[in-house]
Amino acid sequence: MQSFPGRPRERGFPPLAGPQATVLVLGSLPGRASLDAYQYYAHSRNAFWRIVAELLQVSPDSSYTQRVDALTRSHIAVWDVLRSGVRPASSLDSAIVASTVVPNDFTAFFTAHPQVSRVFFNGAAAENLYRRHVLPALQQPHCELRLARLPSTSPANARLDFDAKREAWQVLTEGEREVSRDR
Repeated sequence: MQSFPGRPRERGFPPLAGPQATVLVLGSLPGRASLDAYQYYAHSRNAFWRIVAELLQVSPDSSYTQRVDALTRSHIAVWDVLRSGVRPASSLDSAIVASTVVPNDFTAFFTAHPQVSRVFFNGAAAENLYRRHVLPALQQPHCELRLARLPSTSPANARLDFDAKREAWQVLTEGEREVSRDR
């Protein structure tokens, strides 16, 4: 395995998931701001928590714990595709060195959370990592999940403004009607 002096292997967090989770939102690997704060989506310009606050009607100024509680009460789980990896250049997903990725244990997650039927990817990198490193190893019935990519909430995704991102992310609370089946 390649070594990157001065850049340690970044390790993700445990999932945010209540026992009744039906939806899973997946990122790729926490960025530097999240790792420093030990919180998902901690970068001040990442739109994730602002979108979630609006969708779940929670104050955007609420504490991290309150926002996490709102997610779990809404049966939404959050995790990352990768357990660990190296980013020698930045917090960008594109900087993750492919030879260093270690995926999370999704078989164990889906076994512990059998009600999860929909998986939403926070951007293309999360989806690509999942399809490459996780999906081939999953066994039935975990392969019958509904998968959909949402626009990344990262500030690096400047292609869409906040309103467009929020509109796309409404599917989290709208049920299954807009999510196509993917095997």
